[in-house]
Amino acid sequence: MSVAYPVPTRLSPMPAPVPARFQGILRPYSESDVTRLRGSFQIEHTIAKLGAQRLWELLHTEDYVAALGALTGNQAMQQVRAGLKAIYLSGWQVAADANLAGEMYPDQSLYPANSVPSVVRRINQALLRADQIEHAEGKRERYWLAPIMADAEAGFGGPLNAYELMKSMIEAGAAGVHFEDQLASEKKCGHMGGKVLVPTSQFIRTLVAARLASDVMGVPTILVARTDADSAKLLTSDVDPRDRAFLTGERTPEGFFVFRGGLEAAIARGQAYAPYADMVWCETSTPNLEEARRFAEGIHAKFPGKLLAYNCSPSFNWKKHLDDATIAKFQRELAAMGYKFQFVTLAGFHSLNHGMFELARDYKARGMAAYSELQQAEFSAEKIGYSATRHQREVGTGYFDQVAQVISCGTASTLALNESTEAKQF
Repeated sequence: MSVAYPVPTRLSPMPAPVPARFQGILRPYSESDVTRLRGSFQIEHTIAKLGAQRLWELLHTEDYVAALGALTGNQAMQQVRAGLKAIYLSGWQVAADANLAGEMYPDQSLYPANSVPSVVRRINQALLRADQIEHAEGKRERYWLAPIMADAEAGFGGPLNAYELMKSMIEAGAAGVHFEDQLASEKKCGHMGGKVLVPTSQFIRTLVAARLASDVMGVPTILVARTDADSAKLLTSDVDPRDRAFLTGERTPEGFFVFRGGLEAAIARGQAYAPYADMVWCETSTPNLEEARRFAEGIHAKFPGKLLAYNCSPSFNWKKHLDDATIAKFQRELAAMGYKFQFVTLAGFHSLNHGMFELARDYKARGMAAYSELQQAEFSAEKIGYSATRHQREVGTGYFDQVAQVISCGTASTLALNESTEAKQF
């Protein structure tokens, strides 16, 4: 029997108007189960806890939280410096260029399962360094530890895999984690074909496993349930009665059941997942406000006020589907429907590739004149907060000079920044 789980007493309550953290969340286990599984030592996961609390508050006090996908620590730093309050970490981008196998993969869960936690840690370490640099310079200009929403894909296996992956995400400092209802061994990008769903009940076990892990770790991680039912065409099993209305009766050569995907199927699954997740996300094929409205109304009909997430995907050809005015108001319209977390999954991949291609093409044609123009553009951006022009300072040279001065009681003769070309020319 599912029961409401109380707000852990070890967490500070959120100030009004933020609602109680676990209001309406169901857990088919008891607090004594959590205590028994935790072990004798309660390890504090400060960054993950601070991030989860901050993201929860932002979701309830901002019109919506906008995020861009980052695949490096420096990209995340520039996002925060520019004013974004949260970071999205895409498994697609990790597969493409940031995984521990050192390979370039498509988004099909081919990379080692600990790759995303590794990038979470890398981003948090970069943000911490940026905070240390500013703090050592006597500045407190921004909140550097922007909460990270990280991609757990389909969990890289069954419930136990999801449990362990969620623990790794928390240890790395993730504030939120999303799982999707695809079969892990056949996982595809949400905008690819060939997607195979697992039964509704099986994915609920994945969500329960992830929640249990966060409870055992003592962190109120934001858990997001994503459904790919809008465009999926296959299902592993007809065991769950909730899925049978969307089956055609046909089977594939692999033994999968042919599934009639679409918005109604996505709504049915979103409603089933809502009690177990903090936020629900429907992966869509086009940027369609009417479809977004129908999904939101379907979820809110049974779960009023349930937080929703929306992928403003670069897989969409935005200008093909929408005019400029609609694109300009698109996120405000979504926010009014309850989509409080909105993100561009592959922003890092596209900005990195397009930016470098443009520079390389221009450099090939004009040599250092092209690079000098990039440098002048950086100088121009300094008046609005950009600081990476001074790259030595940006990565902490001045900070470690201060460390060296403290160690030497102010007598160090090997300081790096003072006599650098950066100090003299910039």
